[in-house]
Amino acid sequence: MSNPSIEQPHTGRALQATSHESECEAIRSIERTRLTALVEGNIKDARPIHASEFQLITPIGMTLSKDQYLGAISAGVLKYHAWDPKHIDVRLNGPVAVIRYQSSMEVTFGPHYIPRTEYWHTDIYESSEDTWQIVWSQATEIRPVD
Repeated sequence: MSNPSIEQPHTGRALQATSHESECEAIRSIERTRLTALVEGNIKDARPIHASEFQLITPIGMTLSKDQYLGAISAGVLKYHAWDPKHIDVRLNGPVAVIRYQSSMEVTFGPHYIPRTEYWHTDIYESSEDTWQIVWSQATEIRPVD
């Protein structure tokens, strides 16, 4: 017969690790859903994933609010032709998650077409009432070193 007092702490940690990893995977899934919606120009699905105080820092250092960002996509001023993320790393601590990943993106911003380029992305998600929303996002172009 096993001793429950010895097994419980191990089981609890295993459940915690499983729960932590499943929450990290849920955040990865939300980010992939967000990217798909943005590429498709689907503002209806993208809007609830972005917190009201969302801010994007673009690779050229421009700051866009949620309304500016989604408005530019809706108006066709900003058009993602492709956004292909690689593995998404997640750092989760309570109601805050930081994600970081590389991606390949092709985009048109106004009259400027930017061919497929590699970027680093760092995003901050917050959870409120069991809903994860992105609050900050920053993209940095990866330039080859000569």
